[in-house]
Amino acid sequence: MKLRPLFSFLIAGSALMASAQSHVEGMEYYKADQPENAKELLERNFNSPQTDKALANYYLGMIAFDKGDLKTAQKYFEAGQAADPENGYNYVGLGAVLLKDGDVKGAEKFFKDGEGKAKKDAALQVQIAQAYYDVNPAEYSAQIEKRLEKARKINMQEPAIYIFEGDRKKANKDVGGAAASYEMGANYGGTTPEAYVKYANLYNNINPGYAVGMLEKLTQVNPTSALGQKELAEALYNKGDFTKAAEQYGKYVKNPNHFKKDEDRYAFLLFYGQKYQDGYDYSTNLLKADPNNFNARRFQFINAAQIPALEGQLPAMADALYAAKKKNPSNKFAQIDYSLLSEEFVKTAKANKERPVKAIDLLQEAIAESPENPAYYKSLAMVLVDDNDLPNAADTYMGFLQNTPEPGYNDFIQQATFDYYAGVQYKNDDPDHNRTADPAQVEKYFKLAEDFINRAAQILPDNYRPVKMRGDIAMQRATSETDVKKAAQPLYEQAVVLLEQSADPSRYATDAKTMYNYLGNYYLDQKDTAKAKEYFNKYLQYDPNNEGYRKFVEGLK
Repeated sequence: MKLRPLFSFLIAGSALMASAQSHVEGMEYYKADQPENAKELLERNFNSPQTDKALANYYLGMIAFDKGDLKTAQKYFEAGQAADPENGYNYVGLGAVLLKDGDVKGAEKFFKDGEGKAKKDAALQVQIAQAYYDVNPAEYSAQIEKRLEKARKINMQEPAIYIFEGDRKKANKDVGGAAASYEMGANYGGTTPEAYVKYANLYNNINPGYAVGMLEKLTQVNPTSALGQKELAEALYNKGDFTKAAEQYGKYVKNPNHFKKDEDRYAFLLFYGQKYQDGYDYSTNLLKADPNNFNARRFQFINAAQIPALEGQLPAMADALYAAKKKNPSNKFAQIDYSLLSEEFVKTAKANKERPVKAIDLLQEAIAESPENPAYYKSLAMVLVDDNDLPNAADTYMGFLQNTPEPGYNDFIQQATFDYYAGVQYKNDDPDHNRTADPAQVEKYFKLAEDFINRAAQILPDNYRPVKMRGDIAMQRATSETDVKKAAQPLYEQAVVLLEQSADPSRYATDAKTMYNYLGNYYLDQKDTAKAKEYFNKYLQYDPNNEGYRKFVEGLK
């Protein structure tokens, strides 16, 4: 039999519905420039009774041809010929192979044979033009235009003509012209997805709204197209509409022609669309079907982490996810995985001493994979603080500062705090972390702390905190108990003045009490009872219910 015009065949709604699990979806993916997806669908549905084996072989051959694998392409085209000698497309495919090999006359004979099988098929003429274009568009410009003219004479409304023209304009960076051609192809093509998809791809990054609008038209005229459903979901995600993207992906994954890998994508979109229970349920079902589905385990955990009712199940999920990651080095985490999993391990550290170790291991891995990401350094530093490992926390937080374009006041203060406590920790042995007291390390970290204190003070010169921290360091450097009692006094005196001048001194109650108590005791040692009581009473302003402290102050003479 003679092949009906290809695109006319695809327009028919009933034919499309009947071909839902045939070669048709694979063809659509190929024409939408997604050859790997096309190949998977063509091979998956090859033995379906609804599949046209001649066309399936032709498009499998074209996928191989586009990769430069001419031998494999030729085998597919010959198999397609054998399946249906009256199908003109495999003759065109064999001609394209010969043309690529430089046999122009042999190619033209096959082209002639092909058009003889489908004299009224405008799309086949476009395929011949494409064959010339793929080899050398400049050398074969006359042949290309001749074939396009033939196509127009057969059917001016053939969408393949406008899609081909759109591709040429796109290759020449003429986005507006390409969009206009693709839109014409969509108008004439009716339900055929490729023109809509190519148009949308032009605008995904320029104007996502245009892309979404065109793909919504596609899903209205062709609601069963897996390609249309998938591309609309991706366009909605690109536009930042995660909720609608998840809803659209939910339709797509029910399509028999969806890809297994996109099931994970749906779970991802449910999470970012804040459909946490749906995401958890969907991922859990995927895991039941395949316990080794790593991504399903990832999304089960990150969705469960947002559901208070599942809090009790999180430790077991976290351990299982960590084990799955370690079992297979090819399994990969994203930032959200590292963050949520390490948080869970830290939160449950008291119940399981191995969990902080796991958190540290995970975040060190994250830094190794993405050393430019400041968030990983910050998270790891906080975990190390919880593990009471201040030197490593200080060194790690430095990575946060180095990878943050414009660190602020609080960042410098945080670094100074870590350095200060790292110096304090080195004053004594630390058997938990295999460290011995080291005066050189003490001074190293105190000097680092002073450096970052000074940077913070340059940003906010009237803030009390840098001055207080200098007093803290002075006290730690003191070599005798007597010196400790007076080392911080002049700096604390300056700091409390700045604190009292701040807009809301009550925010800094802990620091205020520390300094007032220190200064009160300093003046008590100096026999200046009036001055001592002044500071002790200021302390009581922040702790008015401390009766023992009040009685002590009242008893001073």
